[in-house]
Amino acid sequence: MPRQRELGRGERVLPGLWRLRLPLPWPGVPHCNAWALAAGSGVVLVDTGMHEPGSLAHLELALHQVRIRLEHVRLVAVTHAHADHYGQAAPIVERAGCELWMHPNHEHAMRPLQDPEVALARRLEIARQSGVPAAALALYAERAKELPSGIAAWREPDRSLVPGVEIETDLGTWSVHETPGHAPSHVCLFQPERRLLISGDHLLGRISLYYDYGWSPDPVGEFLHSLGVVEELDARLCVAGHGRPFTDVGAHIEANRKLVHDRMEAVVAALDGEPRTVAELVPEVYGEQLTELNASWWLSQTLCYLRHLEVQARVRREDAAGEGPDRWRTA
Repeated sequence: MPRQRELGRGERVLPGLWRLRLPLPWPGVPHCNAWALAAGSGVVLVDTGMHEPGSLAHLELALHQVRIRLEHVRLVAVTHAHADHYGQAAPIVERAGCELWMHPNHEHAMRPLQDPEVALARRLEIARQSGVPAAALALYAERAKELPSGIAAWREPDRSLVPGVEIETDLGTWSVHETPGHAPSHVCLFQPERRLLISGDHLLGRISLYYDYGWSPDPVGEFLHSLGVVEELDARLCVAGHGRPFTDVGAHIEANRKLVHDRMEAVVAALDGEPRTVAELVPEVYGEQLTELNASWWLSQTLCYLRHLEVQARVRREDAAGEGPDRWRTA
């Protein structure tokens, strides 16, 4: 039977801070969070949820449950340009008549939306170089043409959300902190007096890692540096893009560091011997066979770990020069 979809749900976390839980169509990731911050006669909306049929109604339902209307939104601030955080920005801004603020390094979202055929060809070539069989690539290519982007329409930000920019709310002033790794456009927002952190997908309630591959030189290195940026803030309450708020922020940072270390060491251990393709590494690194459901996730992560290990001169790539998949070996 098909999975029963959740409804949008709103709840108060603190006076002036509301969690808006919005459904997602992805297996294993049933919902994401947007956050409403009281700001004078309205609210600042941090993140928007994914765009799909009926998604705006879910957002309005969640807002209604905490006695807010879409027209009360005075500003939309986006932690990063992934579909489940930016997807509904355009219709919200149009309805509310407000501005959109987002980090300017958003090419990873803009280019695939503006030229989906080129983006699909790029994904297929990365998978081919990673050792995915031609039959599986052909099947994915057909299905991918029907997959929606999750973004209603592209809209350029009215202001760049970068360090030095501040967001004023009834809870106080929020500062902007660049935290790339999960995505090149990622930022966290911090309220220092209350030690509140809006972490987007940089820190999650459940320790889970994802990096955008191919849009920056070393996503894993960037993510590890960003953990240090957030650690310096010494937050005591974190509200994230998925899951419930949590207070053990330092423990989450350390758990993320450990998981990154463990994954990289698993990659190195799996390369002990003959050179191997990325597709051959996945089952040993993650304990799962490569499938249609996990291929995009695990291939991207493994490539990012290999890239970081390459920067550290611990592994090297054997380029097949277009004749077959690339293979990796320890340096």
